[in-house]
Amino acid sequence: MVRGVNSSLIAMADAQRHTEAWQDKPWKKFQRIVFRLQKRIYRASQRDDQRTLHKLQRLLLRSSAARHLAVRRVTQENQGKKTAGVDGIASLKPNQRNRLAEDLRTLERKPQPVRRVYIPKANGEQRGLGIATMHDRAAQTLVKLALEPEWEARFEPNSYGFRPGRSTHDALSAIFKGVCQLPKYVLDADIEKCFDQIEQGALVRKLHTFGQLRRLIKAWLRAGVLDEDLFVPTRRGVPQGGPLSPLLLNVALHGLEEHLCASVPRWKSRLYWRPSVIRYADDLVILHRDLETLKHLKQEAEAWLAQIGLRFKPSKTRITHTLDAYQGQVGFDFLGIEIRQYKVGKHRRGQQGSTGRYQTRCRPSKTAQKRHLAQMRGVIRAYRGRSQEALIAKLNPIIRGWSRYYQHVGAARDLARMDHLLWYQLISWAKWRHRGKGRIWRVNRYWRRRGTRQVFAETAVLARHSDTRYARHTKVQGQRSPFDGDWCYWGQRLRRYAGLPWGKGALLRRQQGKCTHCGLYLMASDRMEIHHLDGNRNNNTGSNRALVHLHCHDQVHGIRDKDHQTEEPDEAQVSRPVLERQGAG
Repeated sequence: MVRGVNSSLIAMADAQRHTEAWQDKPWKKFQRIVFRLQKRIYRASQRDDQRTLHKLQRLLLRSSAARHLAVRRVTQENQGKKTAGVDGIASLKPNQRNRLAEDLRTLERKPQPVRRVYIPKANGEQRGLGIATMHDRAAQTLVKLALEPEWEARFEPNSYGFRPGRSTHDALSAIFKGVCQLPKYVLDADIEKCFDQIEQGALVRKLHTFGQLRRLIKAWLRAGVLDEDLFVPTRRGVPQGGPLSPLLLNVALHGLEEHLCASVPRWKSRLYWRPSVIRYADDLVILHRDLETLKHLKQEAEAWLAQIGLRFKPSKTRITHTLDAYQGQVGFDFLGIEIRQYKVGKHRRGQQGSTGRYQTRCRPSKTAQKRHLAQMRGVIRAYRGRSQEALIAKLNPIIRGWSRYYQHVGAARDLARMDHLLWYQLISWAKWRHRGKGRIWRVNRYWRRRGTRQVFAETAVLARHSDTRYARHTKVQGQRSPFDGDWCYWGQRLRRYAGLPWGKGALLRRQQGKCTHCGLYLMASDRMEIHHLDGNRNNNTGSNRALVHLHCHDQVHGIRDKDHQTEEPDEAQVSRPVLERQGAG
């Protein structure tokens, strides 16, 4: 009799959980539960306690809190949440999200093939992405919640790509620190088709996880690709575009830095001769003062990469020097920034080296400047028939985003140059609209006097590149990770995060790093929005604005989900990547 009563109570509790509204879930409690488990996983991995590590990971995978957070991240927070896989589902209603969270309890469903979509790259080529189904995306996000803290405790200190709390500017700061005291030779390398050529067997062996998770990841890797109507089996590589793919890439490349540092000959193994190995995803930079040693390190890196099925791309791999010309080149470009050293006179400020005084400079690369000018030119030409206010509204995000990315390097001259060249593009725009008018008339028509300078303005004002001031970026400390629980360090760091606009950073300082709605700390990986307290978005006074999580913002305003959307798997659709980029290039 008692057993029957208990069964009925459990059934009633399950029914109540299913009928509970999605927006009424205890999200704050869920986040705290998941983070506590992740912190324990991180510490178990640090002390190499495999038994406790796997036990905690199983506990997190079965946790209702982790399952609900994984579903929320896939269906509400990710930028690619409206992109459908082969099942044609592009969004879920709240009750369907509840069912999906319950379906993730077993993780036994057979993975479906990923849908291949193509997006343009900066060099004109096409990048193929694999879009998984909504269920597989949620399952991969759940597995990532369990695997990421384990590997964050193991990853090498100079690995920066696709990691929480790290950005492109951390990698650039590490390079600057490696060359500012001494001119060095540089191996600037790029791994060819990194996602597509990884040896799956070597990757699974390196994961060294328990049986259920190993079989699940292997099934995802071998699920295949559906390119329009053609099914292609996958025996190599990781589908680029899935939530778990960046973590698997970092796992595959883990150990390269340690191997290269250990391969330096013993008589050169002192700290003075130690190489600097900096990696951001598949971009690799190796610094060393001796040319022969650097060539030896290149051979060692090629041999190490061959073990996991990878190799350097010849067209993007070269050896150069930061100060002197080597093979006709000086300096190198990394993540859109040119790093080079210049000789200066004895009466000029600079570092003293064996070949005289020199100065280390970082600036936007010529390719990045040309790409930015071409982007603005395309917008101006497309808006020839539109109003001045519409043109300003389109150009301002482009100008501010590009300028913020380069505000952490000495780019004052280049930012001023961008303003100068943009002025000529705007003059051409005004000339096309008023061919019968003179230049002075056009300037008086579209430019306004603001203090001592003229600005392109109507009711709104066009942003200027040079208005963005230089701000020194502080590199992340060693092997620090957000999973270590040091909120004092990460809260201070987030306020100066390179990818965060100044206005949001000021709100973070005022709110002491916490979301005003849920009270939890804001992380660099969280999507944040500005909430207007009185509901008037035109009232941008400091007392009327607060920084909150994206999902908290939706909950405050009571935003209802749009109608359920489906699409045919073979429809042509311009897609966006599932993953959010770090920084802007």
